[in-house]
This record gives sequence, structure tokens and C-alpha cells, in this order.
Amino acid sequence: MDDLAFQSATSLAAMIREGALTSSELTDHYIRRISAFDGRINAVVVRTFDRAREAAAAADARQRSGAKLGPLHGLPMTIKESFALAGTPTTFGFEAFADNIATGNAVAVDRLIGAGAIILGKTNVPPGLMDGQSANPVYGRTANPWDLGRTPGGSSGGSAAAMAAGLSALDFGSDIASSIRNPAHYCGIFGHKPSYGLCPVRGHSLTADDLAPDIAVVGPLARSAADLALVFSVVAGPDEPMSRGWRLALAASPNTELRQFTVGLVTNDDFAEIDTEVSAQLDHLGTFLEKQGAQVRRGHRPDFDSRELYQLYMVLLRAAASASASDEEVAAAAPLAAGASRFSRDVAALNAYGVTLSHRDWLRLDAERDRVRRTWSDYFAQTDLLLCPPLSTAAFPHDERPPQQRTLTVNGREVPFENQLFWAGYAGVAYLPATVAPIGLTASGLPVGVQIIGPEYADYECLRFAELLEAHYRAFVPPPAFAGAPPH
Repeated sequence: MDDLAFQSATSLAAMIREGALTSSELTDHYIRRISAFDGRINAVVVRTFDRAREAAAAADARQRSGAKLGPLHGLPMTIKESFALAGTPTTFGFEAFADNIATGNAVAVDRLIGAGAIILGKTNVPPGLMDGQSANPVYGRTANPWDLGRTPGGSSGGSAAAMAAGLSALDFGSDIASSIRNPAHYCGIFGHKPSYGLCPVRGHSLTADDLAPDIAVVGPLARSAADLALVFSVVAGPDEPMSRGWRLALAASPNTELRQFTVGLVTNDDFAEIDTEVSAQLDHLGTFLEKQGAQVRRGHRPDFDSRELYQLYMVLLRAAASASASDEEVAAAAPLAAGASRFSRDVAALNAYGVTLSHRDWLRLDAERDRVRRTWSDYFAQTDLLLCPPLSTAAFPHDERPPQQRTLTVNGREVPFENQLFWAGYAGVAYLPATVAPIGLTASGLPVGVQIIGPEYADYECLRFAELLEAHYRAFVPPPAFAGAPPH
């Protein structure tokens, strides 16, 4: 059993189907690992072990009866704390919502369970899902399994830490500002941010009245790219009432080998400089791909002004989050927003402008975003994918400062932490799919990932490329401190 925890979910599902393993055995194994190891990292902060054991026993009985089995049959998994799971709290890390008990499940959770998944519990987040760390006053701080003094990222940081530490077979998170992508990068796992609108977000909210915000998506985190594709295929598809009138029909990737791809490779940007420990790993990847016969266009990117693209994203991001801001917060932002525009260079003014944005101004910015989307479309007419960093550095040490006051050390210089959101917005503002795959370690042993960006609705192209990297370049590697067996 000791080797099971880090195996791919697809291989575990096959073992269960073949009778080599029962769901109850695997569920108990992950529960023992959570009990033994989670005290170090604090990733699985809401636990539903009794319910999981009952569901696993029912799954085993279903299999013995010869009933039809779902694609996730018997797989124990965790979900991000921000998803509604009946009978459990959904707090978003806010103390005021500590008793906010869900009466039903999020649509994505229902689809996971309907496909046979067993929910072990929920994983940690930052307050309001708005930080590149995962610490809050309700559940405390989550640590990175590769270095307990560093963050696993956010806002799906608990999800990524649980995956890296081998605490469940799968996890499901969300992403509006790299919240799947940066934890995957920091923790050395795989994550997929789907094209906007493909996976239902209903139930990923504090209250039942919350609407799905602009840019925000939900998607999987895993230890294998094939697992990402499996979970994505289960959850993707229209929610009501759209499901009455249309069906999802995404194209499969036509490529089966790395040499068939033409990729752009971006390893730096003047606005959001990349640390050499990260850019070196991207350069190594580019060299490998060239040797495989892929066409690698180094430095080839769409013709955007980086600062202006960042500013557009930041304003639309803050506008998307403004619905959850209190009247007092909006009123406090108004003086700072006075005279600001989307070209403001002061980040605080830019944020305030987004929070207080009029609908008229939002429509104008949305039209500008449409031009960005068309520019990306033109780029992908000649290039299959764009490869770039998820963030400028590997995982940073825990930092109590608010994101707006935080800095990161990049090539020996302190730079504003919020500049990191440039790499989130690169794909996010234009609704593009992006997969993160691990590609190496820094000299100090911290994971580095690559962000694989594709055309809108080319999710399976991104996922296929990640699968080929996993097979031929680098697969998931467990963090050494968590690779052992739990005590019996």
C-alpha cells in the first residue's frame, strides 16, 4: 500500500475496476496519510472521513453487484473549501462565515460524486480566495510540502499541498488570478485552468445568491496530466438552463508526439521579470523540445504592451470581485479611484478604479478585451501553444504582509508582488485555457512549472502537451519528507 498514495488517479481507478484494490482500502489509506502527515502542512481543513468510508463501502457494494461504474468510481478525493458540500462549512476563510453550512452541493461536486468520486474533505484557502498564500483566521496557515517555511500558493494552496503530499487521489479548485496555476507551480503538480465558461461554477460561492464572476473558472489539480483530462471531462459541460439547448463538443488534440507541435516560448518579460532559476528551467525545456523535433519559436508572443495588458486585467479582475465588496469598502475606494483610469500606474488606484468601475466603463474595457482575444486568435493561427512561466519565482517564504505591500526577490532585487498577476492575466483576461506541468527543481530543491496556454476551447491541446511532457520530460516527483508510509 505504501506506493499507492502517489500513483495517478487513472491507474488507481483501473486497479479498483480490476479488483486489485477496493475503494474502502484506498479511502482508509488516504485517511491514514491525512491523519499522519497533514499536521505538518494543514491542507485538509474540513474532514468528512465517516461519510467517505460509508460512500466507499457503497461503491464496493455497487461494483460487486455488477452495476455500471462511473469514470471516477471509488476514487477518494478532496475539494477546495470554497465549494459547497452539503453539511460542511463554506467560509472562504472568513470568520464571519464559520457557521455557513451548505445545504447542498456545488454543481461540480455533484458531477464528481456522480462519476463515482469519494469526498474525503475540503482544502485550505486564503480569505476571500484573494492571495498567493493559503492562510486564514478560521483554519490557519497551509505550508508547502517541499519546504514548510514556504507557501504552497493560493488560493487553491491547500489543494496543491494535499496533492503533493499524497493525501488524496485528486483535488478540484478554482482560478481567477492563477489560483490553480500558481499552487501547481509552487508544489510541483499538474493543474488546469479551463477555458472560461466550460465548467459550471454554481455552488462555488459563499451564498446561493452569488453569481459567477467574470474571468473565474473551476478546474482540477492532480499528480498526472491524464488525471486532469479525466476530471475535466467529467465536470465540463453546460449548467442549467443552457444544458437544455446545447452540448459541449471540444476537439481532441490531433497531435500524438511532441515533434508535431509548434510552440512559442516566453522566458521573461520586462514588466514582470522572471528569476533566472525559473527561466533557466524554461530554457532547458525549450532545448529538449527542439531535440524532439518540435518547432520552438523563442520569444514569440502576441503583440501586446505588457503593462497595458496587465492594467486591463487588473481593472477587470477587481471589477469581477467587486460584487462581494461591502458598501463600506466601495465607498472607501471611491476617493482613491477619483481621476484614475485603466492606464493608472499606481496599483492601489488601479485596484480602486476596478472596484468602483461603472457599467459604461466596463463595457468599453470588455470591448478592448475582445480585441485582445482576437489578437490571441491570430497568434494561434500560426502557433499551437504558448509556453511561459506561471510566476516569476519558485515558492516564496510565508509573508504576513498584505499582497499590495508584499515584495518578491527576483534576481536579487525586490519587486512588487502584484506584478506576478501579469502571468495570471496573460491567459485569464482573454478566457484562454492554461495547463501547468512540473518541469524541474531550483538549486535549493523547489519545484518549477511551465504554463501551457492554448486557444479558446483548445483545452485538450494543452492537456495533451502536458501528458507528453509527463511521459518524455518530467513526471510528478513526491516531496522527500512525505514520500514515506504512514504508521499503521
